[in-house]
Amino acid sequence: MIRVGHGMDVHRLVEDRKLILCGVEVPYHLGLLGHSDADVATHALMDAMLGAAAMGDIGKLFPDTDMQYKGADSIELLKVVCAKLAEKGYKLGNADVTIVAQKPKLRPFIEQMRERLAQAIGVDVDQINVKATTTEKLSYEGEGLGITAHAVCLIEK
Repeated sequence: MIRVGHGMDVHRLVEDRKLILCGVEVPYHLGLLGHSDADVATHALMDAMLGAAAMGDIGKLFPDTDMQYKGADSIELLKVVCAKLAEKGYKLGNADVTIVAQKPKLRPFIEQMRERLAQAIGVDVDQINVKATTTEKLSYEGEGLGITAHAVCLIEK
C-alpha cells in the first residue's frame, strides 16, 4: 500500500531568533517565530507524513499550548513522527520539500538540509529532495515578512 501526503506551514520572520530550516541553522539576521524552533520546512514535512498516514497534523501531536514543546528541536519531533508512522507499519518512500523565501539565499545549504532530514528519518539521502524558490518580491515572503514551506511525501506499508 502506498499513500501520498501534503503539508504546508508558514512562520513570520523576526529579530532575535535563529533561522532553522530542515534542521540546519542558516546564518541570517532574522529567524522564524514559533512555539518550537519554528523550522517551517520540517513542520511541513511532518504534516505531509502525518497526513499520508491519516494521523492528523503536528498541531494535534505537538500542541503549541503544551510547554514541553516550547523551543523544541523540530528534527527531534520528526523522529517522533517517524516512530508513530512505524507503529502503523509505514515507512517513507520519498519526500519533496519546497521552501518559499525571498532571502536569504538557500542554495548553499540545500545538500546539508537533505542530509539532515534523511538522517533523522533513517532513509537514504536520495529519497529526500529540498528546493528553494522566491516569489519575485511578491506577497509576504517577497517582502521578507515570513517563510512558507510545502512538502509532499509518499509512504509505504
